[in-house]
Amino acid sequence: MAVPARTCGAARPGPGARHPASGPARPLSLLLLPLLLPPLLAAPGASAYSFPQQHTVQHWARRLEQEIDGVMRIFGGVQQLREIYKDNRNLFEVQENEPQKLVEKVAGDIENLLDRKVQALKRLADAAENFQKAHRWQDNIKEEDIVYYDAKADAELDDPESEDMERGSKASTLRLDFVEDSNFKNKVNYSYTAVQIPTDIYKGSTVILNELNWTEALENVFTENRRRDPTLLWQVFGSATGVTRYYPATPWRAPKKIDLYDVRRRPWYIQGASSPKDMVIIVDVSGSVSGLTLKLMKTSVCEMLDTLSDDDYVNVASFNEKAQPVSCFTHLVQANVRNKKVFKEAVQGMVAKGTTGYKAGFEYAFDQLQNSNITRANCNKMIMMFTDGGEDRVQDVFEKYNWPNRTVRVFTFSVGQHNYDVTPLQWMACANKGYYFEIPSIGAIRINTQEYLDVLGRPMVLAGKEAKQVQWTNVYEDALGLGLVVTGTLPVFNLTQDGPGEKKNQLILGVMGIDVALNDIKRLTPNYTLGANGYVFAIDLNGYVLLHPNLKPQTTNFREPVTLDFLDAELEDENKEEIRRSMIDGYKGHKQIRTLVKSLDERYIDEVLRNYTWVPIRSTNYSLGLVLPPYSTFYLQANLSDQILQVKLPISKLKDFEFLLPSSFESEGHVFIAPREYCKDLNASDNNTEFLKNFIELMEKVTPDSKQCNNFLLHNLILDTGITQQLVERVWRDQDLNTYSLLAVFAATDGGITRVFPNKAAEDWTENPEPFNASFYRRSLDNRGYVFKPPHQDVLLRPLELENDTVGILVSTAVELSLGGRTLRPAVVGVKLDLEAWAEKFKVLASNRTHQDQPQKQCGPSSHCEMDCEVNNEDLLCVLIDDGGFLVLSNQNHQWDQVGRFFSEVDANLMLALYNNSFYTRKESYDYQAACAPQPPGNLGAAPRGVFVPTIADFLNLAWWTSAAAWSLFQQLLYGLIYHSWFQADPAEAEGSPEARESSCVMKQTQYYFGSVNASYNAIIDCGNCSRLFHAQRLTNTNLLFVVAEKPLCSQCEAGRLLQKETHSSLTPHPCPADGPEQCELVQRPRYRRGPHICFDYNATEDTSDCGRGASFPPSLGVLVSLQLLLLLGLPPRPQPQVHAQASRRL
Repeated sequence: MAVPARTCGAARPGPGARHPASGPARPLSLLLLPLLLPPLLAAPGASAYSFPQQHTVQHWARRLEQEIDGVMRIFGGVQQLREIYKDNRNLFEVQENEPQKLVEKVAGDIENLLDRKVQALKRLADAAENFQKAHRWQDNIKEEDIVYYDAKADAELDDPESEDMERGSKASTLRLDFVEDSNFKNKVNYSYTAVQIPTDIYKGSTVILNELNWTEALENVFTENRRRDPTLLWQVFGSATGVTRYYPATPWRAPKKIDLYDVRRRPWYIQGASSPKDMVIIVDVSGSVSGLTLKLMKTSVCEMLDTLSDDDYVNVASFNEKAQPVSCFTHLVQANVRNKKVFKEAVQGMVAKGTTGYKAGFEYAFDQLQNSNITRANCNKMIMMFTDGGEDRVQDVFEKYNWPNRTVRVFTFSVGQHNYDVTPLQWMACANKGYYFEIPSIGAIRINTQEYLDVLGRPMVLAGKEAKQVQWTNVYEDALGLGLVVTGTLPVFNLTQDGPGEKKNQLILGVMGIDVALNDIKRLTPNYTLGANGYVFAIDLNGYVLLHPNLKPQTTNFREPVTLDFLDAELEDENKEEIRRSMIDGYKGHKQIRTLVKSLDERYIDEVLRNYTWVPIRSTNYSLGLVLPPYSTFYLQANLSDQILQVKLPISKLKDFEFLLPSSFESEGHVFIAPREYCKDLNASDNNTEFLKNFIELMEKVTPDSKQCNNFLLHNLILDTGITQQLVERVWRDQDLNTYSLLAVFAATDGGITRVFPNKAAEDWTENPEPFNASFYRRSLDNRGYVFKPPHQDVLLRPLELENDTVGILVSTAVELSLGGRTLRPAVVGVKLDLEAWAEKFKVLASNRTHQDQPQKQCGPSSHCEMDCEVNNEDLLCVLIDDGGFLVLSNQNHQWDQVGRFFSEVDANLMLALYNNSFYTRKESYDYQAACAPQPPGNLGAAPRGVFVPTIADFLNLAWWTSAAAWSLFQQLLYGLIYHSWFQADPAEAEGSPEARESSCVMKQTQYYFGSVNASYNAIIDCGNCSRLFHAQRLTNTNLLFVVAEKPLCSQCEAGRLLQKETHSSLTPHPCPADGPEQCELVQRPRYRRGPHICFDYNATEDTSDCGRGASFPPSLGVLVSLQLLLLLGLPPRPQPQVHAQASRRL
């Protein structure tokens, strides 16, 4: 919620108050505050006591600082660990990360990896074109003539209601055996290809059978490609007819409901089949567009939007006498996932009224396409008009805007069953290099809203070799379970001619694709030499990340690409915008910046120094970046000396290995090892105890120089095992932790060791065993001094419920080494404080007593004393809050169960005052990778949604029976029985994918971090008769704020509550701006991007004579009468045989 500028609980700030221009409006400083404070320091509720003076609170703060520093010096062992590293200097070398060399090497390795896929793609595309050219078309081909493996056959045979079971499949479908392959995360057969045909395409059509016939020859090319490059993953040919042939064969991942997969709607196919598009969709919403027709139009527009990718730009408008955009977008916007969702929601609100005005619609569309003041694709330009028909040809509009060059293609769609003359619609399309389609029913929508791609592919085909360029896609989810991939695509052209001397064929045959798993690219990047906070990332021309440690989509929809912008993967600032632009433009660069980073647990913000280095990846649309903190310029590499390596014995015989064995834990402390890939044969496990057991068993077999192991990881692990054991021996073992109320001491290292002492403390250790994934480890490296980490509130037990265990607070600090002028931080050490004991100690340190055994000072009525945090805890609130605003310690026993909570939930009034006085700064950001539970369906009726049931009056009206609407109703019901809820259900639900349970959403995150105030001062929280005094003081060398405040005397001091929790919202615009960034505002500030370097939207030899056709199914009066009676009597209709969309291409 927004914080009011002045509330009952707003504080009158002391020195260092923020200037109004730097944030939300804050109260003005009181010039007379120093004069007014002394009289106010007397506590109203205690005549013998006064509020502590500033110098008193500062004295308490110094005592707290000294106590923390003393404990960490004795038990943390920072200095001792430095000495241990120096004493073992002969066991390791200091290596340097040279950013420019590193990033160039990785970019070269990625280029080589992708180049091997490019060569395989070219062999496939060339072979496909030659096979099709040599193929002899067969008009009389039959299903039994074709032998292939139908990837959906097994699922269909298991389903008694499937298509093949109903009509009996005539094709000779192969039955194959499969073997599990970890590379594919699937069962595969390397001897055959598999074929997938969309559900709404008839397998037995002549076009499909001929397609299956000639593509069979690709099998040998697929196999040869794999022989040359065994690392190849899926090799796929997506045909323009809808047939997918892929290698190796594997059963199709059958969804729980209807399978709506069509290769022509996959992101990689769309990108490869045409150049980028500027599209304006105009929809006729005149009064003649009645209920069913309007629904068909809405669905058609949504399906049309799904044929667009992030390289395309689009706007949607409705028109009758006037034209207006359906959404808040007033110009072309990028066809990304979020913008398309805005359009889809807005389209559902279209209402039919008025008269048809084609002129208004087309003039609006042409004006949109002529707007040069916005970012757009600047390639193919087109207008898609959906209407039920009309007489006006608007020739004057075309003459004004589009002729004679005809740079804008016009596609017209006649929607619904009607008796209008469609000749004007056909003429519009033919006169403007477009195409005319008919959508009489639901079943025609998917086919006819994607076939325009064939027209756009004509210039590519006619351009020949010039257009044969490999493009690499955005990241997306593989439909066969490979995970996140990118795909190299190459169009495949029809090289045939209709006859001797005839013009060249201008049809695209399809797109060839080869997948590359993101994990295979990640393996080429350095893993552990960059340190916990160093990383490699890559972006494409849209600024979307290909690689990034924060690319972690919680839910993926295989129909859509995973599009996370670099500026959303990190916290955006001007420096990063500049870096992003330079990378998109293909430049090299290096820059050191001060920036904000979010902690791994997303609770904290740190201001850090980072070095960014970037280079383009040649022959691709990608650019690679490297991020290094200054302290990660150098790293340790273990050198287990010649005499150790000469011992050809198992690693388990090495000196330090014994300290990894559980038998040593009681005396040396418990060891957690990072679950890294030390050796190829090491079995992974999420249970660290089991993983350690697997590791030890494997080490009994391998030698230190084994080729199957990663020597860098293995040797560093063993080195750090010995280093941390010496820390136990020199420091921890002889100390009594109870004396200082410590539950545990610990050390974690870059080498992957986390040692916790004593052994029993490991039972309550909840930190990640991989130090690089532990929030305390990464934050300690980025912050000097002692970093406190209270337990997360979700796992905190109330003190009264604790039995033998207690709650602990982690305090950690980095160990900085300086070796020969080279500085690095190879480890983090720390202690775990006993919350209850340290809360008591906190009271004493913030009191007038010098130690716990000293009696409390008593004040009589005749003498005045300053309040302290121990004696006066009923009147005085004393707390330690960390840099994220979370409660660490309190002198109030009832607040112990709130340790780890955001302090606004404990004392909203005081937290707001700290924020208003610039002790804290707020940072808001958005997570676009979140997953939310689905909204409950709006229509709970039992009947199929979207089906209109006529009334008795309609039944008695003869005109209704003879109208085309009755036939359209029949088709709607028929397809509704097959596709169930087409109009309103999300396609993901129909496909039975996880999106039926979870959907993408935006998560607003708010974090707080220390502001600019380092001073110590008093302030008043102005609440009239209920004013509160408080004093705030930063503790040096820690991430703590010490706050002493009067407890609120009445409820009138309630103020606006600061929120730190995450807020979910849909990707579409929401009435409450706090729920997410307003998409309508974001498009007014588009981020910099570049489209593909090539564009094929024109060829002088293009034949535009093939510009449309009509298609309809003649109605049957008998069927209509039967259908009407069933509807009226309420009888469940008998399922009808599926109506298949015939593939219309003859190639």
